[in-house]
This record gives sequence, structure tokens and C-alpha cells, in this order.
Amino acid sequence: MEKFFKLKEHGTNVRTEVIAGVTTFFAMAYIIFVNPTYLSQAGMDFTAVMVATCLSAAIGTLLTAFIANVPFAQAPGMGLNAFFTYTLCFSMGYTWQQGLTVVLISGILFLVVTVSPLRSKIIESIPVCLKDAISVGIGLFIAFIGLLNSGIVQCFGPEGGSYTDMGAITSGPALLALIGLLITGVLIAHKVKAAIFIGIIITTIIGIPMGITTMPESVTMSNIGNISLTAFQLDFGGVMSVGVLPLITAVVSFFIVDCFDTVGTLLGTAGNAGMLDKDGNLPGGDRALIADAVATCVGACLGTSTVTTFVESSTGIQEGGRTGLASVVTGLLFLVCVLLAPIAGIVPSAATAPALIIVGVYMMMGASKINWGDFETALPCFLTISMMPFAYSISDGIGFGFISYAVIKVCRGKAKEVPVLVYLLSVIFIAMYILEAQI
Repeated sequence: MEKFFKLKEHGTNVRTEVIAGVTTFFAMAYIIFVNPTYLSQAGMDFTAVMVATCLSAAIGTLLTAFIANVPFAQAPGMGLNAFFTYTLCFSMGYTWQQGLTVVLISGILFLVVTVSPLRSKIIESIPVCLKDAISVGIGLFIAFIGLLNSGIVQCFGPEGGSYTDMGAITSGPALLALIGLLITGVLIAHKVKAAIFIGIIITTIIGIPMGITTMPESVTMSNIGNISLTAFQLDFGGVMSVGVLPLITAVVSFFIVDCFDTVGTLLGTAGNAGMLDKDGNLPGGDRALIADAVATCVGACLGTSTVTTFVESSTGIQEGGRTGLASVVTGLLFLVCVLLAPIAGIVPSAATAPALIIVGVYMMMGASKINWGDFETALPCFLTISMMPFAYSISDGIGFGFISYAVIKVCRGKAKEVPVLVYLLSVIFIAMYILEAQI
């Protein structure tokens, strides 16, 4: 184990990696139930999707562990599942079988890119200032997820439009999350080891008398056989029936979001934890992209939307996870949930929300590295940071950052300072936004 994962070289040990892996799992376990809730609306079997979610998460996370030796976990992405159901199936008219085919094609495209020289050049081409901005933006994004999951902040959608507002914080999950936030904050202030993990456990226990933490009456085995209802139910012939332009739009959208959600999560989270090398790149990060692409292809074949690297991995990294051993623990827990899914539901989202919020605090430190006095740097960095939580998308934050960075540099007569790949990716982002507007 020491020889394979190089624990001492990374300044960690088995205990730390196990705690980190468990912490990451509980921070993202909600996807086991939320993902099938979204995809079942498109006509897919709930239990089959739940099993596919667990299997694809386990496969992707274990691949990340053994191929890249980094402490990141994967699962079907939030936002991508909503895009699959509401845009791909409801708006564009694809059946869910055709939708899974679109996801598979986008995964194959992502895999082709990741096994080519582009896999490392994509990460290397991102300007240092934008790498710092990505870290800060992800911090705000993950804190926003925690605030929403706990009900401290709520989204409303009246006839006049959607907006966010303070939730009912004097009772229920929001109150429990605030209690957990204070407890975890005090533990961290006292420099208690594994403070985030301990905070999750204490908050979960406090939630029992509050009626928020509910223990399953019985732990029954999931019906694994149900996965046959979604596995390999692909429809290559039908994807062309809607038209070539919609197919290109859908494939490019899935590819761009998956690619840059993953790149952003890897760079932003690793950068905050001091895991990047002197050139600002994550050792093994390019191989993590390969694991992500393979997991997306496998997930589509099993019956779920795009698999991506979860930003909640930052909770485990904050607990000290530095190697793939943490990912092995997370992946194995997802495998356990293939059989015993109710176990994942024991820890309420209100208990993991404080961890997400506190990780957001840590990741704000990257803002001090940005030269806010130089506006041609400040504006792209601000757009990168702000668009991630406001648009609820890591990839959109990166897209706005790339486009504004390239345009400002060109207008300032500094076109040669911009990497060629940044120009290319900026054009791709612009094309994607134009194509999506036609849906």
C-alpha cells in the first residue's frame, strides 16, 4: 500500500486517507438518490438508475485512484442530470435511450481528447491568474451548494423570475447546519485533527432528536437486477432523427461541461491544498481526466448521465487526503451502496453542509494571489469567480474567464501573451453558447 500510493512521499498515512475518503463519500452521497430522481422523470427506472449511479461512481473513483493516484471522487454530475432530463429529453425531444447514446458519444469524444497530447496542454494552457480564480470560484460554488442543501439559502421561482433568499434558519435542517457549522468551526480553530469529519458525525447525532437524522428501519438489499432496464439500452439509429445540429449541440455541451468541470475541480481544489507543482499543474491530473472520460462512457452504458469529478472531493482533501487511497475508500463505499443504499442516507445533507461551507472559506485564500490592481487580469478573474456560483456551473465560470481574458489581451495589443489553446477554447465556448441559444 505504501509502495503503490506513496503515502510518506505525499506526507500522509492510512488513517488520514481513510478519514478523507469517508468524508468525501458522505459529502457526495446525496447523488445516489438525487440522480435517479432527475432521470426517472425522463422515464427511466428509479432503482436501475440508482444502481447505475453507484456502480459508475465506484468505477470512476477507483480508476482515479489507481490510474492517477489523486484523492478525487467521481459520480454522475449535478446539473448534467438536469440538462439530460429537461433539455435533452423534454426540450429537444430525445428519448432517454437516445439521450444515453448522446452521453456515450460525448464521453468517447472526451476520451479521444484525453488520450491525445491535448490532455496535458489543456491544463497547462490556463493562465496562472485564472487558475487562482478557479480555486476561489469553486470555493464560493461549493459553499453555495452547502447553503442550498441545508436550506440556509433557498431558491424561489415566482412568476417574476427566480431568486435566492434566506431560508427558515430557526428550525429544521437549516438550524442543524448552522449548529454544525459553529461546532466544526470551533474544532478547526482549536486545530483538532479530522475536525470536518468529527463535525459531520456530531452534527448527524444532534440531528437525531431534532428528527432530521433518520435511521433506516431495515437495511434491505437493492434490486441489482433492475439495472437490466437501463444497461446498454442505447439507440444509435435514433439520435439522428432529431437532426444533426441538435446532436452536435448536445454532444459539445456535455463534452465541454464535463471536461472543464473536471479540469476546474482538479486545479482549483488541488491548488488550494498545495498539491500543484511549480508550474501550477497537478501531477496525475491528466490521467484523472482519462478516468473521468472512461467513467462517463461506462456510466452511459449502465444507464446514467455524464459522470464527472465531484467538487465535494475538496472536503476529503481538506481532511488531509493526498493520494488515491482516499479515493479507494470512497469508491468502495459506493460499491457497498449498490447492495445497501439506505446506509448512504443516514447522514443528512444538513450535516455535510458545514463541511462544504468551511471548505469554501479555505479556498477563498486564493483571492490574495490575484493582482486586482491590474484590470486586464482582474476582470477575467472576477468573471471566473462570480459565474461559478451565479450560473451554478464551473465550466461557465471558466468559459467566461477564457473569453474575457483573450478579448482584453487582444484589445490591449498583447495577443501573443495568450496561449493558442485559450483562443481555441474561447471560440468553442462561444460556439456552444450560440448553439444552446437555438434549443
